[in-house]
Amino acid sequence: MDTKGGEKGFQFPCSYVLKVMGKNTHEFYSVVSAIIERHVPTPSEIAYSSRTSRGNKYLSITATFTMEKRAQMEAIYEDLNAHHLVLMTL
Repeated sequence: MDTKGGEKGFQFPCSYVLKVMGKNTHEFYSVVSAIIERHVPTPSEIAYSSRTSRGNKYLSITATFTMEKRAQMEAIYEDLNAHHLVLMTL
């Protein structure tokens, strides 16, 4: 399906839900939020939620925000996946 701007799969801008998982450390949440906020024009509009694993070893952070374009999405994933505290992104 072709979308606005010739992108495939998403029609930008769109509401986007991003999940990031890593070890439950003191710095994980602040690292993830700083990376995401670096790429989102209006960081105050990002809705965050988090959840720890059953044994509290891992933390899952969900960020919901407006994704403006594919390049923004790719940059966020690249920066998150490059950080040593991030184990997985969805």
